[in-house]
Amino acid sequence: MIKVGEYNLLRVKKEADFGVYLEGIDQEILLPTRFVPEGTQIGDELEVFLYHDSENRLIATTQRPFGVVGDVVLLKTVSVTKQGAFLDWGLMKDLFVATSQQLTRMAPGQEYLVKIYIDEQTGRLAATEKIDRFLSNENLTVKEKDLVDLVIYRRTDIGYVVIINNQHTGILHHGEIFRSIEIGDKLKGFVRQIKDDKIDVIIGKPGFERVEDEAEKILRLLQENNGYLPYHDKSAPEEIQEFFGMSKKTFKMTIGSLYKQRKIIFTQTGIKAAEEE
Repeated sequence: MIKVGEYNLLRVKKEADFGVYLEGIDQEILLPTRFVPEGTQIGDELEVFLYHDSENRLIATTQRPFGVVGDVVLLKTVSVTKQGAFLDWGLMKDLFVATSQQLTRMAPGQEYLVKIYIDEQTGRLAATEKIDRFLSNENLTVKEKDLVDLVIYRRTDIGYVVIINNQHTGILHHGEIFRSIEIGDKLKGFVRQIKDDKIDVIIGKPGFERVEDEAEKILRLLQENNGYLPYHDKSAPEEIQEFFGMSKKTFKMTIGSLYKQRKIIFTQTGIKAAEEE
């Protein structure tokens, strides 16, 4: 089945002066010469992205856009007309946002958080700032401890509203943020708690998996600083957060785990990489 706005694995059917034609269900799809990988032969299968060109013809490309249909992405405005705005999404043909799909009048050179979708009337890919209608927590597809993809949506008094797996909304509380984040940032996280239809999330991985990730960071920083770092369990939380990008609680758990594994030793002034036996 051919999926517009997504990646498809299609077989090369024939060559032409201006590219190659790929096998579609009921049509041949052009992959222009500039996007044909060197050495491509008839019968080869290529992973391509499908979209419609300015003449509404289905066309293939090996370029990778900044997002596919269903994704929420932060994109920059290239130009603006009375009908709408055009966004740079990594392809030769810019992505259109109708004026009716803008929350405020878009301006050239500015970035906006949009959702990529297929317009029902035209069948073409388009974008919209009106993302809320695509999000719902009525029928959840996630559960507690699930690893999820997060997009920072908007700031609130208690933290940030995040978009979960392009489907749901959740809250990332201020107390769980130990790094600089911006609207539109894409992060990996997990579901901490679900109460009714409200979802709390945390950046990173749950439990010991999270500690393992932080352990790799600490070992790398030790290596980059001649095997010694002037931080320990008595260091100020602000200092740990600024240098390591993690909470003091996570730092203490991680260095404790590394000590038990005999990968570090404690000194009076910090931590030191253990010598390999």
